Amino acid sequence: MYNTKQVTRQRAKIKIRKKIEGSTLRPRMSVFRSLNHIYAQLIDDSTGKTLVSASTKSEELKSDLVGIKGKVSKSKLVGTLIAKKALENNITTIVFDRNGFRYHGRIQAVAEGAREGGLKF
Repeated sequence: MYNTKQVTRQRAKIKIRKKIEGSTLRPRMSVFRSLNHIYAQLIDDSTGKTLVSASTKSEELKSDLVGIKGKVSKSKLVGTLIAKKALENNITTIVFDRNGFRYHGRIQAVAEGAREGGLKF
């Protein structure tokens, strides 16, 4: 009846969100992975607002993504872009929310790109 992958991810997501919470000083970096794209955003859970966002659809990355093959490489660029935007907004430390996805592949690449960009987890 239900897709077991989706149910498993939703359960993992709920368990993760019970443990972590973003604040103004240390926002939560939520990562979502679709079939073709990856999205990352920094969220202040106390006010419920998105502070910074980046994705493979971002205008800032259009020219950089043209020559790159592979979703993992593109995901790493998204991580560095969100780190750059966060540092412009004086955000240096974050809490990482993998959103129920395994810390592997594209999710890991976003985290590594953000770390290389200067964010601390």
